[in-house]
Amino acid sequence: MIQMVYPDAEFRIRKSAGKEEIFDALRRQWVRLTPEEWVRQHMLHWFVTVLGYPSTLVSVEKELRVGVLRKRYDILVFSKDLKPWMLVECKAPEVALTEQTLLQVMRYNMKMKASYLVISNGHDVFAADIRESPAKWLASMPVFPK
Repeated sequence: MIQMVYPDAEFRIRKSAGKEEIFDALRRQWVRLTPEEWVRQHMLHWFVTVLGYPSTLVSVEKELRVGVLRKRYDILVFSKDLKPWMLVECKAPEVALTEQTLLQVMRYNMKMKASYLVISNGHDVFAADIRESPAKWLASMPVFPK
C-alpha cells in the first residue's frame, strides 16, 4: 500500500439546487461533490501538484466500451506520446478496496492498455506495474517519464 498525504488544497465548493458541487479544474466544470468525487479531486490534485504529472495529459471520467457495455473510467494519465500510461479507479472512502475493485480496473484496462493500474478510496492507495508478468505491486507512485 502507498502512503498518501494529501497536500493542502483550496477547492472551490458551492451549493446548487441544494447539492454541493466542486469545481474540477481539469474538466473546467462544476461537478456534484460525492464521496467518490472527493477522492478523485484529491487524487488529481496530488498527481499534478506533488507528483508533477502534466495536467494536460490527465483525462477525467470519460466513456469507454467494455464489450457491449458503456463504462466510465475515473482517471487516465497519458504518456507524452499520448499513449495510456496509468489508469486509476477511485472509490468512496467508506468503500473497501477488494478484488472486485481490482478486477474492475483490469477490465477497463483491457481496452486502455495502460502500463500502471491504481485503485484508491482516499485512505488506501494501491498501484501495480503491469508492463511485465507477473505484475508488481509498487511501494510508491510511478514517476512520470521525462
